[in-house]
Amino acid sequence: MKNTRREFLKTGMLAGLGSLMIPEIAKAAAAENKTSSNSKITLSKESVILFQGDSITDCFRDKNSSQCNTQQEFGTGYVLFTATQLMERWAALQPKIYNRGISGHKVFQLRERWDKDCINIKPDVLSILIGVNDYWHTLSHNYTGTLETYDKDLRSLLEYTKEKLPKTQLVLCEPFTLKGGSAIDPAKWYPMFDEYRAAAQKIAEDFKAIFVPFQAAFDKAVQLAPDRYWSSDGVHPDLPGRQLMANLWMEVTGLK
Repeated sequence: MKNTRREFLKTGMLAGLGSLMIPEIAKAAAAENKTSSNSKITLSKESVILFQGDSITDCFRDKNSSQCNTQQEFGTGYVLFTATQLMERWAALQPKIYNRGISGHKVFQLRERWDKDCINIKPDVLSILIGVNDYWHTLSHNYTGTLETYDKDLRSLLEYTKEKLPKTQLVLCEPFTLKGGSAIDPAKWYPMFDEYRAAAQKIAEDFKAIFVPFQAAFDKAVQLAPDRYWSSDGVHPDLPGRQLMANLWMEVTGLK
């Protein structure tokens, strides 16, 4: 009888956790996304997919690599986890996937290299994750940019991109943090950083870009495991956090 009860309790606990596994967290966050919820990415033969951003995107990629679809090109972050899913799911279309994230960058630094690292690549799909440094560096790197700077710079970057690449499908990812990370002092980060997140979502709406709600996914994830399981410093995801990001990106874009 005791063994039966023990098995019952064990089964019940596992069933409860099962509703919060990484794929289900991603699906739930994607389902709640209200920005461009009806938009989906479409791929054709040899579509070019470009990931852009800061260190979260960069994640130790080989800056000397110019060849698509290699681990050297992808680095070890969420781009690698996303790209491998894309290459598996859409193998018949043979997508060409590039990573041009650079650690530490803010929006204005993307713009400085945009012709070389975006326009010349001519992506059919452009995914951008940028914003955490636009705020973080005002706390630690003597950067004097403001929320208005971030908003203006990102809008200008997307306007330029639409002008040069009018057919490119845009994916704008939400900057995020995990409050329990070692790099996050809640008293300094909030509520101001939330305004940067809101700005990114509004820009996605205005440019009819698909919006990837990373913060919503991590907010759900901490119900399953603590903040530092997903990201030790609260900014750069560790392996499970990278997998969650990849799953969410695939869900929201409709490429799962």
